[in-house]
Amino acid sequence: MHPTPATSPQQPEHRPAPATSGTTGTVPGTDGDANTPTNSAPTPVPPAAGELARLAAHEAGTRLAPAPVRLGDVVPAPEQIRPAPRADFTLTADTRVWVSPDPAARAVAERLADLLRPATGYRLPIAEAPHAGPTDGIALVLAEQPELGPEGYRLDVTPTGVRISAATATGLHHGTQTLRQLLPATIESSTPVRATWTLPGGSILDRPRFPYRGAMLDVARHFFGVDDVLRVIDHLARYKLNHLHLHLTDDQGWRIAVESRPRLTAVGASTAVGGAPGGWYTPADYQRIIAYAAERHLTVVPEIDLPGHTNAALTAHPELAPAGPTPVPYTGTEVGFSYLDPTNPQTYEFVADVLGEVAARTPGPFLHIGGDEAFKVKGAVYTGFVERAQRIVAKLGKTVVGWHQLAPAAHIEGRVLQWWGTDGIDPTTADAVRRGARLILSPGNRAYLDMKYTSDTPIGHDWAGLIDVRRAYDWDPATQVTGVPAESVLGVEAPLWTESVTSLAEIEFMLLPRLPAIAELGWSPRATHDWAAFRTRLAGQGPRWTAAGIAFHRSAEVPWPATPADPPTALVAASTPRPRAA
Repeated sequence: MHPTPATSPQQPEHRPAPATSGTTGTVPGTDGDANTPTNSAPTPVPPAAGELARLAAHEAGTRLAPAPVRLGDVVPAPEQIRPAPRADFTLTADTRVWVSPDPAARAVAERLADLLRPATGYRLPIAEAPHAGPTDGIALVLAEQPELGPEGYRLDVTPTGVRISAATATGLHHGTQTLRQLLPATIESSTPVRATWTLPGGSILDRPRFPYRGAMLDVARHFFGVDDVLRVIDHLARYKLNHLHLHLTDDQGWRIAVESRPRLTAVGASTAVGGAPGGWYTPADYQRIIAYAAERHLTVVPEIDLPGHTNAALTAHPELAPAGPTPVPYTGTEVGFSYLDPTNPQTYEFVADVLGEVAARTPGPFLHIGGDEAFKVKGAVYTGFVERAQRIVAKLGKTVVGWHQLAPAAHIEGRVLQWWGTDGIDPTTADAVRRGARLILSPGNRAYLDMKYTSDTPIGHDWAGLIDVRRAYDWDPATQVTGVPAESVLGVEAPLWTESVTSLAEIEFMLLPRLPAIAELGWSPRATHDWAAFRTRLAGQGPRWTAAGIAFHRSAEVPWPATPADPPTALVAASTPRPRAA
């Protein structure tokens, strides 16, 4: 979508399965490896996975030494920071994790301990806090704090311990992600590291600017198995994002099972861009993604793109296509040529069946119906289709989300438009906001993570321009669209379309380091926005990604810490040692 102008249970942080393992729900006749290169893979070809893995392991195991961390080095920037230089706390083999007597809080404590144990080698036993918070060890405390809202937290580091307090388990979770960043970078190692595990003294008060902060993964153009999606969830949780938008259907493939419409996966899931292996998520796969995200305090937003971008659906159900040739599988990247027939009553039965099943499996409030680039469904016919689809979503008890092309349609209570324009002067969207719509901001020339960093980036597009880190960071969601007041902005989302993205390493390369920039726009107060300060804090994330074996682009705009003999490649390894929980 939007790639080119149209011509027509409790778990540790996810560890991806080996590339040779099959994928549940894979199209029969394929090998199930979502990371298999295709004949559309870009050149030059990066080093082989084994070589990348060896480079990452070498970086993490022998070259990275723990560096001092300051209280203000956190990404995204906290709302308030009060350093206390002589109040540092050091974890030891005797440190315990104390937690309020609440199952959700204890789950956060378990994930924190799982994060810290591998690198430290410490047991970090978890015990129920006997009162508001002990004075030794790490305490996670639930307490009434209305001023923090549903996601805020307080973190206090003293010479005798660390205390994270929040009104909700979600707030505690965000506080643990901050604690994680206050330890030396080698805390991300999956094997024990000889280090002094000291946190800088002081206090942090933190809460988000916008309630919706997300990223989108397109699994339709190229299919990515459950393991890869779980790893993406870990990256989002690390930076306090709280929504994962899955683009599940498009011309090239249908990626979610609908039990009342089995041909959607039996036929429609068999293809991907460039002839790459297809695949889909079974109900069990989808529930695994939902549960893993929920444990990390993220909400999954499923997208069923309608009425355009539907060629894969039409190959399974040609009776829903307009008059003309029978649709055939498509593996290209053009847009705007396919659509469900809005004059056919069976179309709306299909929409109700599909959205009904997806809604029933999705506990979150949002259901995304796409709506963009349906160039052959015009005017009143288009708005009529959208209005019927919106009513179907409302009857399912969900809040409808759609790309901003939905704007001319009649408003329905709670409607959210996802704006992906490149010019902030958009009177049609502004009018929809005046009628009650809220916006998620995903400007194509700022937040689209499939855009190239520079002209020589080996993968990605440039139709919205080149987007390096500063361009991703230097904008304000509250003022992006003329005529839209700040209170109508629900939040921000960074989409990653995958026409040219074929592997987990490439996903990570395109996400990082731009994803933290979008995360900071969504979380941090506008008063903290400062490129010079951000690029310095962002640079400190590089050693953490390297220690965890996470791929990223070494943008020339960021002063990455120097290490001897950096790998001679833009794609830093995304293989063993693998990251742990978020």
